[in-house]
Amino acid sequence: MTPPAGAPAFLAQHGWSGAISPVAGDASFRRYFRVASEGRSAILMDAPPPHEDPRPFIAIAEWLRGRGFAAPAIHASDLDQGLVLLEDFGDVRLRETADAGEDAALPFYAAAIDLLVELRAHPAEGLEPYDRAVLHREAGLFVEWFCPAVGLEVDAEGYRAAWDAVFDHALTDEPVTVLRDYHAENLMLIGADKSLGLLDFQDALAGHPAYDLVSLLQDARRDVDPSVEEAMLQRYRAATGAGDDFMAAYHVLGAQRNAKIIGIFTRLWKRDGKPRYPTLCPRVWAYLERDLSQPVLAPVARWFDDNVPPELRGDPAALSA
Repeated sequence: MTPPAGAPAFLAQHGWSGAISPVAGDASFRRYFRVASEGRSAILMDAPPPHEDPRPFIAIAEWLRGRGFAAPAIHASDLDQGLVLLEDFGDVRLRETADAGEDAALPFYAAAIDLLVELRAHPAEGLEPYDRAVLHREAGLFVEWFCPAVGLEVDAEGYRAAWDAVFDHALTDEPVTVLRDYHAENLMLIGADKSLGLLDFQDALAGHPAYDLVSLLQDARRDVDPSVEEAMLQRYRAATGAGDDFMAAYHVLGAQRNAKIIGIFTRLWKRDGKPRYPTLCPRVWAYLERDLSQPVLAPVARWFDDNVPPELRGDPAALSA
């Protein structure tokens, strides 16, 4: 990755002249670089307009920091160029820690649950609602992208009706800040005590607290053992008193998120030329089928049984080859 043309002048203006090296890109147009200057480091986010707008990231980072959560400090920004200089949380992610050994990762998963419990205590402010219209739009990505990719002609109206029959469970009168991409690759272990640092929250909405639990415990990018999922759900429920209604919401949002992700990963392959993403779909299908086995999702499960044969539930690139 080549740094954006305006990066050297932007960094010099704010006293950060130094070496710039690539860190990562992601599924969006955003790119990240590490800046080393006079024995210190920072992360340069390149969020090029008109494709990206860094203002939501900045606003939510400041909101989180104001309530004691470890979001990156904003050192400087140039909104016209889409450049933001962030606090550097290092390279240690929950992902690699968990992959090295599930038992070693359990304390960090427990900390991630406790963070969501704490986040729930702060009313969502200034965020758009994660409402029925958004849930439908996201779920629709499955029939828009995955089904055509594997050669399926499906009952799109029936699909929407099936979801509409269960979405009441996914709505709440007491919304919380839903970070939406709360998973092991976006949770950094920072400092000597390896406390949790938050990344990738710019798409936050005001919605049901079960959603971020799904993001964490049905992680599209790594396998989470069902025993870990169950233990962490018990931890959350013990701390919050969440009952059966909450678990119904968890499974409905799990199914909705997993259907959406299968659609998004297919789109990233078909439209954006990113071949890694369809290879992740078999894992997401496994989560989806686990959620669909719950009685609350019977209408959606029937639609899948009628429209998507088992042999076409997997990697869309492989299935269409």
